[in-house]
Amino acid sequence: MGYGRLGLAESLPSVSESLPSKPGSTRRKCRFILLGLLAVLLLVASGVSVGLLIRSRAHAGSGPNRTPTQAISQTCALTRYPELCVSSLLDFPGALDAGERDLVHISLNMTAQRVGKALYGASAIAGVSMDSLARSAYADCMELLDESLDQLSQSLAVIAPNDLRPASASDEDVLTWLSAALSNQDTCTEGLADVANGYVRAQMKNNLKDLVELVSNCLAIFSAASRNKDFSGIPIQNKKRRLLSSAGDEEFPEWLGWRDRRLLQVPAAKIQADMVVAKDGTGTHKSIADAVKAAPENSARRIIIYVKAGRYNENIKVGRKKTNLMFIGDGKGRTTVSGSRSVADKYTTFHTATFASTGNGFIMRDMTIENWAGPEKHQAVALRVGADHAVVYRCNIMGYQDTLYVHSQRQFFRECDIYGTVDFVFGNAGVVLQNCSLWARKPMAMQKNTITAQNRKDPNQNTGISIHACRVLATPELEPVKWTYPTYLGRPWKRYSRTVYMLSYMGDHIHSAGWLEWNGAFALDTLYYGEYMNYGPGAALGKRVKWPGYRVITLPEEATKFTVAQFIYGSSWLPSTGVAFVAGLTV
Repeated sequence: MGYGRLGLAESLPSVSESLPSKPGSTRRKCRFILLGLLAVLLLVASGVSVGLLIRSRAHAGSGPNRTPTQAISQTCALTRYPELCVSSLLDFPGALDAGERDLVHISLNMTAQRVGKALYGASAIAGVSMDSLARSAYADCMELLDESLDQLSQSLAVIAPNDLRPASASDEDVLTWLSAALSNQDTCTEGLADVANGYVRAQMKNNLKDLVELVSNCLAIFSAASRNKDFSGIPIQNKKRRLLSSAGDEEFPEWLGWRDRRLLQVPAAKIQADMVVAKDGTGTHKSIADAVKAAPENSARRIIIYVKAGRYNENIKVGRKKTNLMFIGDGKGRTTVSGSRSVADKYTTFHTATFASTGNGFIMRDMTIENWAGPEKHQAVALRVGADHAVVYRCNIMGYQDTLYVHSQRQFFRECDIYGTVDFVFGNAGVVLQNCSLWARKPMAMQKNTITAQNRKDPNQNTGISIHACRVLATPELEPVKWTYPTYLGRPWKRYSRTVYMLSYMGDHIHSAGWLEWNGAFALDTLYYGEYMNYGPGAALGKRVKWPGYRVITLPEEATKFTVAQFIYGSSWLPSTGVAFVAGLTV
C-alpha cells in the first residue's frame, strides 16, 4: 500500500516558469484568483477590515526581524510545525492585526492559496516527457491537489460567520475535509518518491514545498479552536447525537434518506434506474465507464446506474464531480468489475484501482470488484474510495496485496466479503466495516498476511479503521497451510495508525501476538490498536503484543467511540442511504 512498500517477505525501507501553459491551466488560474477573493471576503466578513489588511501588508514589508504577535505565538504553539506557522502567518495580510479567532480563518485562507498556487505551478510541466510511472504519479498529484483545494475551500465556507455558514455544515465536516487534504498531500509525495525523472520530481517537490506541514497546522488550529469552544461554541466530542428509536430505524444509518434506504433494499429489477449497463446491448450503455461519463456532474439528487450481470473488464474512475452516484448490480459474483493493474506494471498504488470513486455520496450495492494481478505483482488495488459519505453494501472486494484502499473521508461497509494477503484493508479514511467477512488468502512463499495497514500520520486526524461485528476468516486455500503463513490483525503504516476490532469472530489462523511491527519500534508508542470483546480461537488475549499503544478495551464507553454513531457520525447521514447498520455497540 505505501508507494515503494513491498510484500512482507521482502525488506522494508527503514515547476518551471518558462514552460508554456497547458490545457486546464487557465481554469486553475481563475480558480486561484477566485479563491483569493473568497479569502478577502471571509476575512472582511469575520471582522478583519480592509484597513487592517493594508496595514498588515505594510508590516509584512518591514524586514526580517518582525516579531509575531501574542495571538500568532499562542495559535502556532498549538501546531506540530510552529516555526513554519509563525513565518507563514507573518507573510499573510491581516495576520499581524488579527486575534486568535481570526487566525483560524487566516490559516485556512493562506493554506488554500498555497495549494492553489501549487496546483497552478505544477500544471506548467504537464507537457514534459515522462515515463509511465512518472506520468501516473504526476496525474495522481494533480488530482489530489485539486481535491485538496476544494476541501479547503469548503472548510473556509463552513467557518464563515453564522449568517454566511451553510446550514448543514458542522465541525466534523471540517475535520474530515482537512484530514483528507492532509492525506492527499501525503499520497502525492509518496507517489513521487519512486519517480526516476529527476526534473519532474524536482519541479513537483518545489511546488509541494511545505504543503503537508501547512495543512497539518490548519488541522491543529481548527481542532483546538473547536475543542475549546473558541470557534464553533460546540465541543466536537460532546455533541448530542440522535438515537435510533424504532426497530425499522435500527437497520439504517441516519446519513441516508428514506429513498436511498429503500433503494438499498428493493430488488434491482424493480428499481427505475437512470442508466442501465448491459454487455449485450439491452441497456442504455454497454460499459460502466460510458455510463459514468454520461452521468451529470455535481448532482444533488441520487443518480442510479444499474449494472446487469456480466464480467466487465474495465478500470472505472468516478471523479469528485460525479456526486451521488449509486451503482447497483445483480449480486456478488454475478456483476463483476475486473482489472489487473499493479505497481509491477509501473503504476502508483493509487492508480492501480480497478474501481475508484471520489464523488461524494458514492454508493455501491451487490457487485464484485476484483484485481486479479496476483500476489507476485505486489500492490494491486481492487477498490479505492476517497468519497465522503460513501457506502459499500453486499459486495465482494477481491485481490491480494492492497485489496481495499479506504483512502480518505467518511465511509461505511456492510455485509461485504473482502479478500487479500498483505495489508489488504489500508488507507486513512474514517471507516467502519460492519458485519463483513475478512478473508485471508494464501500469500507468496515466506510472506505473512496482514489484514490492515492504517496510515494516520497526524494525531489531529479524525481517521482510523473500525472493524465491528465482523468475521476474520481463512480461505479454503489458506486453511491447510495456515501455520506456514501467519496472519496478523494489522501493522502500523504511519506513526499514528489507529485500528480497532470489536465484537468480531477471529479464526485460529490469527497469530497469537495479534499485531505485527512495521519496522522495529516504529510507531509502537504512538499507534492506537484496540480489541473489544472479540471471540473465537484467534481472539485469545494472553499472548498479545505488549506495545505502549496497544490496549485491550474493557469499557463500553471507550469502545463506543469507534461505532458508526460516534466515529464516522453515521447517524447523521447513513439513514438516507438505506443500508442496514447498527449505530452503537449492540449487534
